[in-house]
Amino acid sequence: MQISVTDIEAARRTIAGHVLRTPMLPAPPLSALTGSEVYVKYENLQVTNSFKERGACVKLAALSAEERRRGVICMSAGNHAQAVAYHARRLSIPATIVMPVTTPFVKVKATEALGSTVVLWGETVTDAQTRAEAIAAQQNLVWVHPYDDPHIIAGQGTIALEMLEEVPGLDVLVIPIGGGGLIAGNAIAARARKPSIEIIGAECALFPSMWNAIHRGSKPCGGATLAEGIAVSNVGKLTLPIVRELVGDIILAEEALIERAVNAFLTLQKTMAEGAGAAGLAAMLAEPKRFAGRKVGLVLCGGNIDPRMLASIMVRELERENRIVSFRLIIPDRPGVLGQIASRLGELGANILGVEHHRLFLDVPAKGAKLDITMETRDAAHAEQILRALTADGYQPVRVQGGATLQ
Repeated sequence: MQISVTDIEAARRTIAGHVLRTPMLPAPPLSALTGSEVYVKYENLQVTNSFKERGACVKLAALSAEERRRGVICMSAGNHAQAVAYHARRLSIPATIVMPVTTPFVKVKATEALGSTVVLWGETVTDAQTRAEAIAAQQNLVWVHPYDDPHIIAGQGTIALEMLEEVPGLDVLVIPIGGGGLIAGNAIAARARKPSIEIIGAECALFPSMWNAIHRGSKPCGGATLAEGIAVSNVGKLTLPIVRELVGDIILAEEALIERAVNAFLTLQKTMAEGAGAAGLAAMLAEPKRFAGRKVGLVLCGGNIDPRMLASIMVRELERENRIVSFRLIIPDRPGVLGQIASRLGELGANILGVEHHRLFLDVPAKGAKLDITMETRDAAHAEQILRALTADGYQPVRVQGGATLQ
């Protein structure tokens, strides 16, 4: 391995005073949710709201005066972009950032606000990398890779040093994986400090690139993932052997669990997590028995999530928990019926959120209508109580979810 714990200790000296030493705190609500003793490292509290500042600071600080004059370029889906832009501005280094066109708007605007030149190119990080490499060659810029660079890996590894100083009794670290820079650096640091500690990687199921590389698998990579920060098709040449040697396993987290984890951080821990930042918790939710009763360290590695997307996730989770439900009713098309139904739902303790009439459906009598009604309920049992009551009232209710009726 090209990186040692000595390099990571040197990186910590480099970032001192320039990168926040983030809190490492117990998370009782997440412990109750997972059946483990969970501690969270809040990297979402960095100035640019992600761990990427650590590696970017170390890399840029290592540049020569001539390299700083030429300027730097990187490709990123957002967090590495902001970190490079922030520290480049601090060090007066010109920076160009190539980002996929699919990057959330909030990350693009934040990067531009830090004074860097932003180029939007391609659908994926791989597309952006191709374009960034071409620009680097044309303009003789210094390449700042988001994960496959010794300085970057060493910088990210400073997280584990801090985690184990705060909670030396940790049994396992669960760390998100994109290209592997975060988990590689932290695996080196953690295993050097505590050889018995287990390192588990968390990858989104739509982009199992590291899992494929380790297991010689051929799972497809691609799709619209909430965890765009770790949606990487190609793992690092430097990071792969480190992960192969030091990481015990990789858990693939499905999108629904990533959504649930984002929601859990917000509603239970009152903190913001983007999809990639919540991947570690999603992995725990995927395989809770593996972590039961153990002391688990989670790296909440980023909090840059689009507010509109976050609102959507919260509503979707309320639907999954049966706290928002929709019913389709068959009703007589005459005055007063809507009022009767509203009063009935009020008696049952439901709060109406939305109502929509369908009078032209041919499977409804000419003097009838279909009524889609969405409401807040307490839980699944309350929703079932309302369903039985509406059935007894003769409205033939069926559950509606995702545009389809549930028989």
